[in-house]
Amino acid sequence: MSDSLSPPADLDLRLVRYFTVVAEHRHFGRAAAALRLAQPSLSRQIRRLEQQLGARLLDRTPQGSRLTEAGEVFLPRAKALLRSAGQAAAATRAAAQPSRITIGYTTNHIVTPAVRDLRRQHPDADVQALHLAWNDPRPALLDHRVDAAVTRLPFPTDQLHVTILYDEPRVLLVPLDHRLAGKESVTLDDIADEPLPRLAADPAWNAYWRIDPRPDGSPAPDGPLVDAVEDKNELIAAGLAVAIVPAGAVRRPDLTTVPLHGVDPVHVVLATRADDHNRLVAAFRKTAQAHLTGPAPADR
Repeated sequence: MSDSLSPPADLDLRLVRYFTVVAEHRHFGRAAAALRLAQPSLSRQIRRLEQQLGARLLDRTPQGSRLTEAGEVFLPRAKALLRSAGQAAAATRAAAQPSRITIGYTTNHIVTPAVRDLRRQHPDADVQALHLAWNDPRPALLDHRVDAAVTRLPFPTDQLHVTILYDEPRVLLVPLDHRLAGKESVTLDDIADEPLPRLAADPAWNAYWRIDPRPDGSPAPDGPLVDAVEDKNELIAAGLAVAIVPAGAVRRPDLTTVPLHGVDPVHVVLATRADDHNRLVAAFRKTAQAHLTGPAPADR
């Protein structure tokens, strides 16, 4: 039978997205946590997708899971399918009334003043805010889950329009009993031998936030591998590492920060799709520039 006569596959896009998350994490437990699902439920959903496709996509291993040959073939097509579906939904919403915009923001960024002002200026518009994981703004924009994102560089900016809102100092995060806690400031020389956490499978993040290599070309000391900010903070509180973080990051009571001299600040930015001409996106860019200008100075 020719392909033109084959019945179309009845794929559930929700299951397709679950598969891409498992493929990204290579681990059912971590994927279930990211999706906020119970692991047995996620396993059942993946089996349903495999039944729909008539092929096994993932094999479990002692280390987690790996893609089968069929899974390797399906993964890029699954991502393209989700992207196409997101674009179709976004185009449909854009053509509908009232106008809609979803504004993404990552942890420690307060977008309320700009969102409130946008709603005041456009009372008939549907204006929503959505929290994003630290590494999700670019995928969320390209998948049309959000139309604008307030976050921090660095991340790949091709296909995006990026506006710098303000600069935020980078500081050293240490436990309260660390030898550097309470100092007026420190430099990279002061932490030349201090291990800094590494994020699995993100070289750009590691290079930027570990300052690796250092200005003199020496490598940053290797620290434990982490998958989440919460894990990093736990390691630091336990005295197993220190970290370079944004000054505005939320801190635990058992951690403290020290100003870090000689290190460039991080850019806090508004990112949108480069080809998005939605009037609300342009309007939000103006309100963000007016209202999102950095945290208020701390009381001394």
